[in-house]
Amino acid sequence: MHAIIVTGGKQYKVAEGDTLFIEKLEAEAGQEVKFDVLAILDGEKATFGAPIVEGASVSATVVKNGKGKKVRIFKYTPKKGYRKRQGHRQPYTKVQIGAIQA
Repeated sequence: MHAIIVTGGKQYKVAEGDTLFIEKLEAEAGQEVKFDVLAILDGEKATFGAPIVEGASVSATVVKNGKGKKVRIFKYTPKKGYRKRQGHRQPYTKVQIGAIQA
């Protein structure tokens, strides 16, 4: 059984036992979170919500919060002496998918 969930403005296709890196959630490691379900895919049978499937949810456990690898941004204008260096590390939350209630 698979479910399509939405979190952080993105959609993910998940199954029980999957591990995901999603946009940062305000939850500590070990806490349980629930996600809204857009669709349930069970073999040949598919149930789609408008916009969410009523009574369906996906529970997940937060494994850890962290930051991704550094992305370096470098801007410059040739022949003008303009140089700007910047870095960014995107925060994420790692979750382990538990049960899918349909």
